Amino acid sequence: MTGDRKHLVAVALALAATLTSAAAAYAAPVASAPVSSAPAVASAPVRALDRIAHPLRSTEPGTGTADLQALGVMVGDAKVVGVGEATHGSHEFFALKDRLFRYLVEQRGFTTFALEISWSAGLRIDDYLQHGDSDARRVVHEVMAGSPWDREEFVTLVQWMRDRNRQHPERPVHFLGDDIGAPSLDERVFDNVTDYVSRTRPESLPRLNELLTGLRPLDDAIAYLGRPLAERQQNAARAQQVLEWVQRESSGGGKGAEFALQNARNIAQTYTFLTLDPGDQKSLTAMERYRDQVMAETTAWWQRHTGSRILLSAHNDHAGYAASDPTTYPKTQGAFLRDTLGADYLAVGTTFDQGSFLSKDEALGGAWKKFTVDAAGPGTNEYTLDQVRYRDYYADLRKSPAAARSWLAVPRPTHSIGTQYPNDKTPEIAIGRTYDVLIHLHTVQAASALGSQREPSA
Repeated sequence: MTGDRKHLVAVALALAATLTSAAAAYAAPVASAPVSSAPAVASAPVRALDRIAHPLRSTEPGTGTADLQALGVMVGDAKVVGVGEATHGSHEFFALKDRLFRYLVEQRGFTTFALEISWSAGLRIDDYLQHGDSDARRVVHEVMAGSPWDREEFVTLVQWMRDRNRQHPERPVHFLGDDIGAPSLDERVFDNVTDYVSRTRPESLPRLNELLTGLRPLDDAIAYLGRPLAERQQNAARAQQVLEWVQRESSGGGKGAEFALQNARNIAQTYTFLTLDPGDQKSLTAMERYRDQVMAETTAWWQRHTGSRILLSAHNDHAGYAASDPTTYPKTQGAFLRDTLGADYLAVGTTFDQGSFLSKDEALGGAWKKFTVDAAGPGTNEYTLDQVRYRDYYADLRKSPAAARSWLAVPRPTHSIGTQYPNDKTPEIAIGRTYDVLIHLHTVQAASALGSQREPSA
């Protein structure tokens, strides 16, 4: 795959990741236990990691919280906790985030679950959480169709959040989409801007509608990339004018001003991102950096605006401080959030030794398929991580003994699986430089399609 096609595929992967399920029936949890395949004499890094590892008894929500207490200490006072996933299609990663979010809500005061889906998709789910009476499965499918998250695992999460809001209306939980408006820019984003102006500056509405002409609606971002670059650049300039105009009109504050401004900002950010040139690697790299910046800015804005503590769900390449493909992703959301929040941001990475996941063998179209990988081989991060005495565990890498710290500082091949698999290049990361906390799972299984039953755990 070369030339324009290769770059367009990369763009499609980026846009696919901005789309928006948790299972109605999980298999019984598997208790953590020593891994029998560990060598008789553990290496120095393994012995060092043993000293800081805490057993994770289950990834399943609703299985108690005693084993998460040490993780709560690691979270401390962080306002945003980014939890990564090594694949976009494994049950255990999705279920684990559900379990962690419930714990953080109930015992640490968190109130927002954020995900790398479009701002407008997040608004749709959050509206359901606050007011909806329909079926959570239908809402998830409508919003996340075609994405990695159109899964039973996310239905369970969204349903739990809705049920909790009914039981605790005094402290509701929220769902945030922190990404650009792809694959579409929902009409509600435009309506939130025009409705605000209609209420506060009705005489200015004709001018705003004039600026929005040609921008609304954006139904298919990938198809939009086929338009001439000059036209897309002109639209981006117009969207920026809309943002600047709303900034001026809302400068006096008032009810809804900040929210209207955020919606105008998302319009401008989306059209700016869509000025990328699929045939130019530098353009692609710049826009991917911009996308991570946008996700970080949106998350930080939400935290400031609402005062919420946030669990931020993303791929490892966005939650951590460095990506496994720095050529395409030169600065991650996690790195931007560290710049903005400092110690108030905590990056939690995930790894796994073996198992199955969902991905696609082609980026433009194609179906989500089940792939399986065997136990990691020598020389990989997972080969050593899986020799730690617990089957599943987590560890605060900031407190690593010297032998572990040295090992964690070296880049090594690592499972990093997104929207397309396999990849031309083996991903590599230095775990200790990428995350503050690591969660390692011995095995994972492919996530469940809506309406399906998951296979029993091995």
